Order: sequence, then structure tokens, then C-alpha cells
Amino acid sequence: MSALILHQYALSPFSEKIRAMLGYTGIPWQAVTVREMPPRPHLETLTGGYRKIPVAQSGADIFCDTRIVSAELAQVSGLPALDATRASDEVAVFVREADLELFLAALIGSSGPGMLGKLIRETSVLDAFRFLKDRINMGRKARVPSMTPKQARQRLADHLTSLENRLSQHHYVFGPQACIADFSAYHSLWYARDLAGKSLASRYPRVDEWMNRLQAYGHGDQQPLSIDSALAEARNNTPRPLPTGESHEHLGQSVRIAPDDYARDPVIGELVAVTESRWILKREHDDVGTVHVHLPRDGFRLKPEQ
Repeated sequence: MSALILHQYALSPFSEKIRAMLGYTGIPWQAVTVREMPPRPHLETLTGGYRKIPVAQSGADIFCDTRIVSAELAQVSGLPALDATRASDEVAVFVREADLELFLAALIGSSGPGMLGKLIRETSVLDAFRFLKDRINMGRKARVPSMTPKQARQRLADHLTSLENRLSQHHYVFGPQACIADFSAYHSLWYARDLAGKSLASRYPRVDEWMNRLQAYGHGDQQPLSIDSALAEARNNTPRPLPTGESHEHLGQSVRIAPDDYARDPVIGELVAVTESRWILKREHDDVGTVHVHLPRDGFRLKPEQ
């Protein structure tokens, strides 16, 4: 297997979710730092236009969405509890809620002048306002229930209270060992506590200790990598063998696949494999040759390309 490459940026909550999982699993990885917002032309060469971050890469295989990335980490590390597709129904429901509703509640309820200042320091004044404009436009096109800041703060408080109660019984959310639910809950609260500066220790001491416990694993063995080197990795490798999958009426055809919640930019390619949990598209580009783009079936829609 080629070295794992993660296309990410420092202030991305979903990137932090995967960075924390990499620390927990001890899988070495290479970090390509991308812009906080499109355009990302070099990354689009690999993904075909998928806009959410992070994106993982192994040679000529490209993994979009943290559901797919975490499944890859579970496979490589031998820790199946990190794969939401293999989780119990209770864990799967928790993960789905944490990755969308809790994430949006933390984003809306915790953002403020302090967060804007961090964004400006990480980028620039101009890029910070471009970022905000991009996220506003993305929100307008989203197909998710809207929340006022007051509703978001209440939703976040309800989740923290529930999590505090869970952690009174175990070291981790669903038991004595970490699972995908821990990392799905963690990254939104990392945004609220570590980036937006919302203190949790006095009202939610067990949650605060649990976050510190996850952070003690660090981000693992990481090395920086340029985007040109990542493109070369794709160009110099061939996609791994396709899994034995299901039949599908659009196999071998050009299709478009897009998220059904927000950032709904489609990826277009030839559908070459369908499994219980993922779609795999083949794409061709002069700069990288053939790549396979892996996308989750849950939360994504497929349409034939007209």
C-alpha cells in the first residue's frame, strides 16, 4: 500500500477528526496543506471537483468524505471499531447525528470574533472574508435544517449534557475503548473548545477530560508533502484492484455523485464498482492518468450523466 496522504488544513474540524484518528491508530501519514476554500485546482485534478475537506489519497486511489477515510484507517490499523459501516445501529445513528447536526450546532453556536481572528491569523484579512462569503453561499445551497444561534447553542448544550452522562459510565463514548463515535463527537467540540475558546471544564468536566485523553494520542507520525508530489504519487501508481461488489444498472456508465446535505458539488466519472457502503468512480486526467475516486453511498446521491 502506498503511503497515506491527507489533503487538509489546520482549522478544518473534519481534518482534525482524521488527524486525531491517525494519532490514535499510529498510522504514518503525509500532509498536503490546501486552501481553506475553493478553488483548489490541483486537488480537483484528483477528485474531479469534490469540495469537502479532508481528502485522503493512497497512490492513485482517492478517498472522499471522512466516512470513507475512517473505513480505510480501520482496515489499515486492524481496528474495526473505527469503521461506521461496521458499527451497531446505535453507534451509526450517533455518528450520523454528530457529523451533521452537532457539527452545524458547534459551528453556528460557537463562532464569533475570536474565531474570525484565528482565521485571519491563519490566512489573511482578504482570505478570511472570502472564506466567510464562501461558507454563506454554501449554507444557502445546503439541504439541511437551519438553526438560529440560540437554537444551536441549546442543541450543543443538550449534546454536551448527554455526553457528560455517557462518560460517567465509561472512559469513551460507548465503552472502555475508543470507536468511531468518539472521533465524530470530538471534532465539533474541538472547534468549540480549542478554536472558538468555549470553556467546557467547569460544566462538563468529564467531556473535557475525554477530549484531553483523545488529544494525548497526538496526530501521529506526519511529514509535509507538496501537492506536486501528491500528484506524482497518483501518476506513478495504478489504482488498487476493485473489490467484488454489487451489480448496478449504471455500472460502466458515466455518472455524477454528490453529497445530499451541503457542498453539493458533483464528481463525474465512470462507475466501476459498487459495494454495500461505497461508490467507486474511474476518472482520467492528463496530469495524473487514471485514478479511482471512492465516495460513500450513505449521504450521497448518484445520477446518470446526461
